[in-house]
Amino acid sequence: MSPRNTHLGQDEVQIAHLRTHPKRIFGPVLLGLVLLIAAAAGAMLLPPTVSPEMGPWVVGGIWIVAAILIIVIVVPSVLRWLTTTYIVTTRRIMTRRGILTRHGHDIPIRSISAVSTERSLSDRLFGCGTLMLATSAEQPVRLDDVPNVQSLEVQISELVAAPLQA
Repeated sequence: MSPRNTHLGQDEVQIAHLRTHPKRIFGPVLLGLVLLIAAAAGAMLLPPTVSPEMGPWVVGGIWIVAAILIIVIVVPSVLRWLTTTYIVTTRRIMTRRGILTRHGHDIPIRSISAVSTERSLSDRLFGCGTLMLATSAEQPVRLDDVPNVQSLEVQISELVAAPLQA
């Protein structure tokens, strides 16, 4: 068994291993680029009223503020995206998320009573959507920003409809 498949039980086969769609980080990454451009412009276009001895301090301050904003806004969003995965196997659907503390949720295929999707206009443009799994025990589980959600819906529906294996 490969190290990536250590989460699988005996005779369990991985169907899909997905990360949420990159559209999830589009806004924060774009904001990070805008911050970098603004910092570069601010550093290059210092007003002539800034004294020569203060110039390096002002430029350093601009870059420090930009770096702090990027660390606070962009880095957590990208790390959250990198650490959120959905794994579909022949027996269960697993969600894993978390940067410092990992949270996981496993849903046995046999407990799923209905599978549906929800796709907004932006989801259709990016080729993703929300997968909703209804079980008898709890509220429907929502998996947001799933790439190729319609294909995955079909695969899971087939697993749900398949007869139980001994």
